[in-house]
Amino acid sequence: MAYASQQGRAVPRRGAAAACDRCGFIFNHVDLKFQYEWRGPVLQNIQLLVCKSCLDIPQEQLRAITIPADPTPIMNARVQDFTAAESDYRAVSAPLVTDPITGLPIPSTTLRVTQDCDNRTLIPYGEPEGLEQNAVMPLQTVNGVPTHYGNPLPVLSIFSIGTVVTVTCSAVHNLQPDNQISVEGLTAGNGFFSVQVPTATMFTYRTIKPVSLQLTSTTRIVTVKVGLPLGTTELSSG
Repeated sequence: MAYASQQGRAVPRRGAAAACDRCGFIFNHVDLKFQYEWRGPVLQNIQLLVCKSCLDIPQEQLRAITIPADPTPIMNARVQDFTAAESDYRAVSAPLVTDPITGLPIPSTTLRVTQDCDNRTLIPYGEPEGLEQNAVMPLQTVNGVPTHYGNPLPVLSIFSIGTVVTVTCSAVHNLQPDNQISVEGLTAGNGFFSVQVPTATMFTYRTIKPVSLQLTSTTRIVTVKVGLPLGTTELSSG
Protein backbone atom coordinates (compact mmCIF):
# COMPACT_ATOMS: atom_id res chain seq x y z
CA MET A 1 0.00 0.00 0.00
CA ALA A 2 1.35 3.45 -0.96
CA TYR A 3 2.15 6.00 1.68
CA ALA A 4 1.49 9.75 1.27
CA SER A 5 3.71 12.12 3.24
CA GLN A 6 1.85 14.47 5.60
CA GLN A 7 4.74 16.95 5.69
CA GLY A 8 4.18 18.43 2.20
CA ARG A 9 7.06 20.71 1.39
CA ALA A 10 8.16 21.08 5.02
CA VAL A 11 11.53 19.76 6.13
CA PRO A 12 11.13 17.92 9.48
CA ARG A 13 14.48 18.98 10.88
CA ARG A 14 13.59 22.70 10.39
CA GLY A 15 10.81 22.64 12.93
CA ALA A 16 7.01 22.72 12.90
CA ALA A 17 4.96 22.53 9.70
CA ALA A 18 2.11 24.89 8.78
CA ALA A 19 -0.33 25.39 5.90
CA CYS A 20 -0.23 28.49 3.72
CA ASP A 21 -3.44 30.53 4.18
CA ARG A 22 -3.70 31.04 0.40
CA CYS A 23 -2.58 27.95 -1.48
CA GLY A 24 -2.99 25.41 1.36
CA PHE A 25 0.36 23.70 0.78
CA ILE A 26 2.38 22.57 3.80
CA PHE A 27 5.60 24.47 4.55
CA ASN A 28 7.84 25.00 7.52
CA HIS A 29 6.29 27.61 9.79
CA VAL A 30 9.49 29.66 9.77
CA ASP A 31 9.21 30.00 5.95
CA LEU A 32 5.75 31.59 6.03
CA LYS A 33 5.36 35.38 6.11
CA PHE A 34 2.54 37.66 7.18
CA GLN A 35 0.79 39.51 4.35
CA TYR A 36 0.71 43.34 4.62
CA GLU A 37 -1.57 45.76 2.72
CA TRP A 38 -1.86 49.53 2.63
CA ARG A 39 -4.59 50.82 4.94
CA GLY A 40 -4.61 54.58 4.65
CA PRO A 41 -1.06 55.93 4.87
CA VAL A 42 0.40 52.90 6.73
CA LEU A 43 0.99 49.20 6.09
CA GLN A 44 -1.25 46.89 8.13
CA ASN A 45 -0.90 43.19 8.85
CA ILE A 46 -4.03 41.46 7.48
CA GLN A 47 -3.20 38.29 9.44
CA LEU A 48 -2.65 36.00 6.46
CA LEU A 49 0.36 33.70 6.87
CA VAL A 50 1.49 32.81 3.35
CA CYS A 51 4.32 31.13 1.52
CA LYS A 52 6.89 32.86 -0.65
CA SER A 53 4.90 32.21 -3.85
CA CYS A 54 1.67 33.65 -2.40
CA LEU A 55 3.23 36.71 -0.78
CA ASP A 56 2.04 39.83 -2.65
CA ILE A 57 3.68 43.23 -2.89
CA PRO A 58 1.36 45.77 -1.19
CA GLN A 59 -0.78 47.53 -3.82
CA GLU A 60 0.28 51.18 -4.04
CA GLN A 61 -3.14 52.25 -5.36
CA LEU A 62 -4.59 51.45 -1.92
CA ARG A 63 -2.16 53.86 -0.28
CA ALA A 64 -3.67 57.15 0.84
CA ILE A 65 -2.09 60.29 -0.57
CA THR A 66 -0.59 62.43 2.15
CA ILE A 67 -0.95 66.12 1.28
CA PRO A 68 1.77 68.28 2.76
CA ALA A 69 0.83 71.17 5.00
CA ASP A 70 0.43 74.65 3.54
CA PRO A 71 3.55 76.78 3.74
CA THR A 72 3.85 79.06 6.69
CA PRO A 73 2.56 82.57 5.89
CA ILE A 74 5.09 85.36 5.88
CA MET A 75 4.76 88.83 7.30
CA ASN A 76 4.36 91.84 4.99
CA ALA A 77 3.74 89.83 1.84
CA ARG A 78 3.71 91.65 -1.51
CA VAL A 79 1.26 89.97 -3.91
CA GLN A 80 1.16 91.14 -7.52
CA ASP A 81 -1.92 93.09 -8.56
CA PHE A 82 -3.02 90.79 -11.37
CA THR A 83 -6.06 92.92 -12.24
CA ALA A 84 -3.89 95.93 -12.98
CA ALA A 85 -1.18 93.83 -14.66
CA GLU A 86 -3.52 92.27 -17.23
CA SER A 87 -3.96 93.98 -20.59
CA ASP A 88 -7.00 92.02 -21.76
CA TYR A 89 -9.53 94.67 -22.73
CA ARG A 90 -11.73 95.69 -25.64
CA ALA A 91 -13.09 99.06 -26.71
CA VAL A 92 -16.07 99.39 -29.07
CA SER A 93 -17.51 102.63 -30.39
CA ALA A 94 -20.55 103.37 -32.59
CA PRO A 95 -21.83 103.65 -35.26
CA LEU A 96 -22.07 100.07 -36.48
CA VAL A 97 -21.54 99.06 -40.09
CA THR A 98 -23.50 96.02 -41.32
CA ASP A 99 -22.01 93.60 -43.82
CA PRO A 100 -24.46 93.49 -46.78
CA ILE A 101 -23.86 89.76 -47.43
CA THR A 102 -23.74 88.13 -43.99
CA GLY A 103 -25.75 90.71 -42.07
CA LEU A 104 -23.07 90.81 -39.34
CA PRO A 105 -22.64 94.16 -37.59
CA ILE A 106 -19.06 95.40 -37.91
CA PRO A 107 -18.04 98.00 -35.30
CA SER A 108 -16.26 101.00 -36.71
CA THR A 109 -13.67 100.73 -33.94
CA THR A 110 -12.90 97.45 -32.21
CA LEU A 111 -9.69 97.20 -30.19
CA ARG A 112 -8.62 93.88 -28.70
CA VAL A 113 -5.30 93.72 -26.91
CA THR A 114 -3.62 90.55 -25.69
CA GLN A 115 -1.67 90.23 -22.45
CA ASP A 116 1.58 90.85 -24.34
CA CYS A 117 0.07 94.16 -25.59
CA ASP A 118 -0.36 93.08 -29.24
CA ASN A 119 -3.50 94.19 -31.06
CA ARG A 120 -5.67 91.37 -32.29
CA THR A 121 -7.11 91.27 -35.80
CA LEU A 122 -10.41 93.11 -36.15
CA ILE A 123 -13.26 90.67 -36.70
CA PRO A 124 -17.00 91.12 -37.13
CA TYR A 125 -19.13 89.69 -34.36
CA GLY A 126 -22.76 89.28 -33.46
CA GLU A 127 -25.64 87.10 -34.54
CA PRO A 128 -26.35 87.20 -38.29
CA GLU A 129 -29.63 88.74 -39.32
CA GLY A 130 -31.69 86.70 -41.79
CA LEU A 131 -30.28 84.09 -44.15
CA GLU A 132 -27.55 83.98 -46.73
CA GLN A 133 -28.58 81.42 -49.32
CA ASN A 134 -25.38 81.91 -51.31
CA ALA A 135 -23.47 80.28 -48.43
CA VAL A 136 -24.96 76.78 -48.93
CA MET A 137 -23.02 73.78 -50.23
CA PRO A 138 -23.13 74.03 -54.06
CA LEU A 139 -22.23 70.46 -55.00
CA GLN A 140 -21.83 67.09 -53.33
CA THR A 141 -20.78 63.80 -54.92
CA VAL A 142 -22.23 60.61 -53.38
CA ASN A 143 -21.11 57.23 -54.79
CA GLY A 144 -19.81 58.98 -57.89
CA VAL A 145 -23.12 60.74 -58.59
CA PRO A 146 -22.99 64.56 -58.28
CA THR A 147 -25.93 66.17 -56.46
CA HIS A 148 -26.44 69.90 -56.91
CA TYR A 149 -27.66 72.20 -54.13
CA GLY A 150 -28.79 75.77 -54.31
CA ASN A 151 -31.36 74.94 -57.00
CA PRO A 152 -34.41 77.24 -56.78
CA LEU A 153 -37.80 75.53 -56.50
CA PRO A 154 -40.78 76.71 -58.66
CA VAL A 155 -43.05 77.94 -55.84
CA LEU A 156 -46.67 78.45 -56.88
CA SER A 157 -48.41 78.91 -53.53
CA ILE A 158 -47.72 78.55 -49.83
CA PHE A 159 -49.84 78.47 -46.68
CA SER A 160 -49.46 77.44 -43.05
CA ILE A 161 -51.60 75.70 -40.45
CA GLY A 162 -50.03 76.04 -37.01
CA THR A 163 -46.39 74.99 -37.32
CA VAL A 164 -46.85 73.07 -40.61
CA VAL A 165 -46.10 75.01 -43.79
CA THR A 166 -47.32 73.57 -47.12
CA VAL A 167 -45.67 74.60 -50.38
CA THR A 168 -47.13 73.86 -53.83
CA CYS A 169 -44.85 74.01 -56.87
CA SER A 170 -45.73 74.66 -60.49
CA ALA A 171 -43.55 71.72 -61.56
CA VAL A 172 -42.12 68.52 -60.08
CA HIS A 173 -39.78 69.49 -57.24
CA ASN A 174 -37.74 66.20 -57.15
CA LEU A 175 -37.45 66.37 -53.35
CA GLN A 176 -37.20 63.28 -51.14
CA PRO A 177 -38.34 62.97 -47.49
CA ASP A 178 -35.89 64.64 -45.06
CA ASN A 179 -34.21 66.66 -47.83
CA GLN A 180 -33.34 70.17 -46.71
CA ILE A 181 -34.38 73.58 -48.03
CA SER A 182 -33.58 77.22 -47.37
CA VAL A 183 -36.60 79.56 -47.24
CA GLU A 184 -36.15 83.30 -47.63
CA GLY A 185 -38.38 86.26 -48.41
CA LEU A 186 -41.60 85.13 -46.70
CA THR A 187 -43.34 87.38 -44.20
CA ALA A 188 -42.60 84.61 -41.62
CA GLY A 189 -41.35 81.05 -41.49
CA ASN A 190 -37.94 81.72 -43.03
CA GLY A 191 -34.99 79.49 -42.20
CA PHE A 192 -33.49 76.07 -42.94
CA PHE A 193 -35.83 73.06 -42.77
CA SER A 194 -36.20 69.35 -43.42
CA VAL A 195 -39.12 68.54 -45.71
CA GLN A 196 -41.78 65.87 -46.00
CA VAL A 197 -43.12 65.02 -49.46
CA PRO A 198 -46.83 64.13 -49.77
CA THR A 199 -46.90 64.56 -53.59
CA ALA A 200 -44.53 65.17 -56.50
CA THR A 201 -45.45 68.88 -56.62
CA MET A 202 -46.08 69.54 -52.93
CA PHE A 203 -43.90 69.42 -49.84
CA THR A 204 -44.25 70.50 -46.20
CA TYR A 205 -41.93 71.68 -43.46
CA ARG A 206 -42.36 72.48 -39.76
CA THR A 207 -41.45 75.65 -37.92
CA ILE A 208 -40.59 75.87 -34.24
CA LYS A 209 -43.64 77.99 -33.42
CA PRO A 210 -46.92 78.70 -35.27
CA VAL A 211 -46.56 81.27 -38.05
CA SER A 212 -48.83 83.23 -40.37
CA LEU A 213 -46.98 83.80 -43.64
CA GLN A 214 -47.43 85.14 -47.16
CA LEU A 215 -45.50 85.09 -50.41
CA THR A 216 -43.62 88.24 -51.35
CA SER A 217 -41.82 89.40 -54.48
CA THR A 218 -38.50 88.30 -52.93
CA THR A 219 -39.59 84.80 -51.82
CA ARG A 220 -36.97 82.22 -52.76
CA ILE A 221 -36.74 78.56 -51.75
CA VAL A 222 -33.64 76.56 -52.71
CA THR A 223 -32.32 73.07 -51.98
CA VAL A 224 -29.49 72.91 -49.41
CA LYS A 225 -27.36 70.48 -47.43
CA VAL A 226 -26.36 71.90 -44.06
CA GLY A 227 -26.33 68.71 -41.96
CA LEU A 228 -28.03 68.16 -38.61
CA PRO A 229 -27.00 69.08 -35.07
CA LEU A 230 -25.85 66.15 -32.94
CA GLY A 231 -28.75 64.12 -31.56
CA THR A 232 -31.41 65.60 -33.86
CA THR A 233 -33.29 63.97 -36.75
CA GLU A 234 -34.99 67.01 -38.29
CA LEU A 235 -33.82 70.48 -39.23
CA SER A 236 -36.23 73.23 -38.19
CA SER A 237 -36.03 76.96 -37.45
CA GLY A 238 -38.18 80.01 -37.98
